[in-house]
Amino acid sequence: VFNHAFENYKKIALYAGSVLVIFIVLFIIFASVSVISVIGVSELSKELTPEKFKIENLSQSNLMALGIFSIFTSCLLSPFFASFLKMADRGEKDLEFPVSSLFSYYKSPYLMEIIIATFIISTAGFAQATLMTFIKLNILGSLINYFISFITLLTVPLIIFGNLKAIDAIKYSIKIVFKEPIVLLGLIVMALIGVFVGLAGCCVGIFFTMPFVYSMHYAIYSAIVGIDNPAENE
Repeated sequence: VFNHAFENYKKIALYAGSVLVIFIVLFIIFASVSVISVIGVSELSKELTPEKFKIENLSQSNLMALGIFSIFTSCLLSPFFASFLKMADRGEKDLEFPVSSLFSYYKSPYLMEIIIATFIISTAGFAQATLMTFIKLNILGSLINYFISFITLLTVPLIIFGNLKAIDAIKYSIKIVFKEPIVLLGLIVMALIGVFVGLAGCCVGIFFTMPFVYSMHYAIYSAIVGIDNPAENE
């Protein structure tokens, strides 16, 4: 699986990395302009302090606003990031991946299922993390969040490659992961180590190693479930 993931990564690394760099730059610019236009530069400088960002220091209304914003952002961007799995599949089959395909899941029949699954997972993660923070168990909350991410790692591939509904995809992802948790955890850890190697390249390199995670997800799904020519489907 690791060799499969690495071979797939070599086919998409440069293109996927370039897309991520452009996306992150544009997103930061858009977010910065939006925030500054709403609250102003002076007010923003007051809010940008480490103490302000601690969950225990947030008011209940601000905490709820933060949760809603993070969940909304995750749902909004999830179809975009799902397209990197499609890129991995097309790279596997040596097919071209046009720029328009980056947004193909925003108009596909998978859109609602991807958003629903992301909403469920993000909401569960935020709710438990908030609870654990308030009872002073921050580390446990972080570990549970990682655990939720781990057991649901095959959810999106099951939706876009297996044509499953959101609830079924989450359920079967959990079942699959629990069959070989140690092996899958080892593969994911290796993928993350590979990603952080990119920090050596003045931090910019991480954008070009990050696609390895998508190649690993693709290789894991391919090895366990198999893929029946999804690259032909737009």
